Amino acid sequence: MDLFEEIVKMRRGGQRGALATIVHTNGSIPSYESSRMLVREDGSMAGTIGGGCVEAEVWAAAKDVMQKEAPRKMVFHLNNEASYDNGLICGGTLEVFVEPILPQPVVYLFGGGHVSMAVARAAHAAGFGITVVDDREAFANKERFPMAQEVFTSYEDAFEKIRPNASSYLVIVTRGHKEDMRVLAWAVRTNARYVGMIGSKRKVMSVYRALEIEGYKLEEFERVYAPMGLDIGALSPEEIAVSIIAELVAVRRNATNAEHKKLKTERQAAMGSASKVTAER
Repeated sequence: MDLFEEIVKMRRGGQRGALATIVHTNGSIPSYESSRMLVREDGSMAGTIGGGCVEAEVWAAAKDVMQKEAPRKMVFHLNNEASYDNGLICGGTLEVFVEPILPQPVVYLFGGGHVSMAVARAAHAAGFGITVVDDREAFANKERFPMAQEVFTSYEDAFEKIRPNASSYLVIVTRGHKEDMRVLAWAVRTNARYVGMIGSKRKVMSVYRALEIEGYKLEEFERVYAPMGLDIGALSPEEIAVSIIAELVAVRRNATNAEHKKLKTERQAAMGSASKVTAER
C-alpha cells in the first residue's frame, strides 16, 4: 500500500490519522531510517517502523497526537533493555516523529452577503475549504464565490447533505433573524467543531429565547460563539472577516490565550442572563 495515496484518500474522506516516521537512527535497530507507519482513527495501521514494543508505544502516542492535533518526537534507546523485547534488543537508538493527518477544515458560510464574501476570501487564504449556502441564487453562485467547493441555494438541501464533523466550521451570517434562527437550530445539534453567529448581544439573546420556546435547552447554546469573532473593533466587512477568521484559527489551533477565554466568559454570562429572564417569565 502506498501510504501517501492512503493519506490523500483519508483526508478527502474526512478521516483523521497520524503518520509515524523514523527520522534518525544510531547503531543497530530493527528497521531503517525513513520507515513509516500510518495509524488511522479507528486504530488500524498500515506500514511499519519495526514492530515490537516501540511500535506499540508509537501507536498509543499516535492516538494522542490525533486528539491534540499536535506533532510529537519520541526517542527510544534500545540498549539491551528487557523492556524492549520482541526482537528489539538491538543496542541502537531511534527517533520517531509522529504527526497528525487531518482533513482540510471547511468553513460553511450560511449567507452570501458582503461579510460572507470577505470571510470566504480570508478563510481560503488561511487554508480552509469553503462552502456557501444562501436561498438566493443571486448571492450564492460561483461568480461571487469562485473559491467555493460547493454552493447550495436551498437551506433544506444543505441541512440534508452537509454532515458536519470535527473539521467543520459553521458560520452564520444570513440576511436576518429568521434565517439565523433556522440555521442555528440545525447547527447546534450537529458535530461541528465550531458554530458561530454574527450579530449584537441583544440579537443573539433574542434568537436564543425564541429557540428556547421551541423546545431547545439553554445549555445547547453554550458551544455557540456569538457574537462571533474576536473583539478588535471591526467595522467594515473586511475587518469583520479578520476578526472571525482569527477566532476560527484560534479554535483550529486549540489556542488558550486570554482574549479567547474572555469571549467564552462573556458567552457564559449571557447564558446566565437568559436563564434569569426565563425564570421571571
